[in-house]
Amino acid sequence: MVSASTTAMAEKISWYCALFLALMLVLSCCQSSESEFNSRMLQVQRSRLHKPCDEIYVVHEGETLQTISEKCEDPYIVEENPHIHDPDDVFPGLVIKITPYKQR
Repeated sequence: MVSASTTAMAEKISWYCALFLALMLVLSCCQSSESEFNSRMLQVQRSRLHKPCDEIYVVHEGETLQTISEKCEDPYIVEENPHIHDPDDVFPGLVIKITPYKQR
């Protein structure tokens, strides 16, 4: 015959095992959600890197119309910006209009 204390101890251990398994299940669900979140954030960051420039672009130091044209995928920057009289006279802070070639 099994003593009452042994039965009580077995029940207690059984409850701890059930609690442990439930905790592991919850943690595994959180882990997959976290990895899905991280992969989604990585996807958003990659899309931002390959996103064409905004419609209004401010020239940065060291940039030329050629580099901006390649970066923003707009081969017609001079034609769209009548305030640029000399394509070689671009300077930091100059505001230009960009229309990516794909949107034409």
